[in-house]
Amino acid sequence: MQKPAVDATTDRGPHSAAAATERLCIATREVRPVGELIRFVAGPDGAVVPDLKRRLPGRGVWVTARRGAVEEAVRRRAFGRGLKTDVKAAADLPEVLDRLLEQSALDALSIAHKAGLVVLGFAKVEAAVTAGPVVALVRARDAGAEGGRKLAAALRRRADRTMDGKIVEAFTSAQLDLALGRLNVVHAALLAGRTSETFLGRWQILESFRADDPGDRGLGSRQPNDNVPEPGS
Repeated sequence: MQKPAVDATTDRGPHSAAAATERLCIATREVRPVGELIRFVAGPDGAVVPDLKRRLPGRGVWVTARRGAVEEAVRRRAFGRGLKTDVKAAADLPEVLDRLLEQSALDALSIAHKAGLVVLGFAKVEAAVTAGPVVALVRARDAGAEGGRKLAAALRRRADRTMDGKIVEAFTSAQLDLALGRLNVVHAALLAGRTSETFLGRWQILESFRADDPGDRGLGSRQPNDNVPEPGS
């Protein structure tokens, strides 16, 4: 275990949070890069509030982006000690945070789509995988298995692939419909670009958070050469 950095337990506000490269998790007492942590502040009503964008005012504390770490922080009442004030951490904070992380990722996917970096439709996705700089396949987790296997195989066959694209299966078709403004979205290809990187970054935090929850296994990214069976196979 790493030793806590000086004054790493809390930050003095969003400017301090933005300048930090690592912080101390109040649950595990380990110093981690801020990209692996979630910031929390005390809301006006004294409730613990997740600050996913690290912009909310006031003193902040940090927790490893894992469901188990957040549950431990709630159980040990670590938020109050870290924030040095009487705060209330709701028992359902992990569930609330899961929904916020999920929506944050879907919002980023919507922005990537508006930037022209999301290809929709099976045939177009297959063509993009063959010819373009695809960084991820996004597939509805409630979709049938066969199409997903075919696209994953196409991604593996890409002779000019310089990076391993990811296979994202964290969202239902209904969620993808809302995020992308289309009906019956099952498959999508994510092209290289800044907004795509933002989506993948937010989604990877969601994946990390859900890794502790047995009910969410298999909802994360996979490399195209992983020997993981398709859902329903």
